[in-house]
Amino acid sequence: MLELPPLNTNTIWSILNEEIEDDTVNQLVWHYLGYRYNQSTQQWESDRVAEEWCGEYPSPPDFIAYRPPTVKLTRSIPKENKQLLKEALGFKGYKIGEFSPRQARRATMANWLLNYMKTHDIVIG
Repeated sequence: MLELPPLNTNTIWSILNEEIEDDTVNQLVWHYLGYRYNQSTQQWESDRVAEEWCGEYPSPPDFIAYRPPTVKLTRSIPKENKQLLKEALGFKGYKIGEFSPRQARRATMANWLLNYMKTHDIVIG
């Protein structure tokens, strides 16, 4: 597993601007959901993952390749935090007809990470 970038607004912008590889974005979300990779066993551990996630996904899901885990990620964001990309960062979104499902999933992941930052008192700004 690679070293993850810090959880800050620069990283969130790098996700949105596609400057960070998909694998790294997945690993960031996995980390903050609680998944940990055990180098000795070469397996993912989910003992820190909330039951609603590890029950359905004992191994971390690929949020970019598959829609269902991304939908679950979206639903896990409280209503008041669903627009954090726009409200906290001023993100205008992607232009209609010029974005892909992959970009939409990356935006969902970025918003989930912003929600994590907000709910864990990590400075957004």
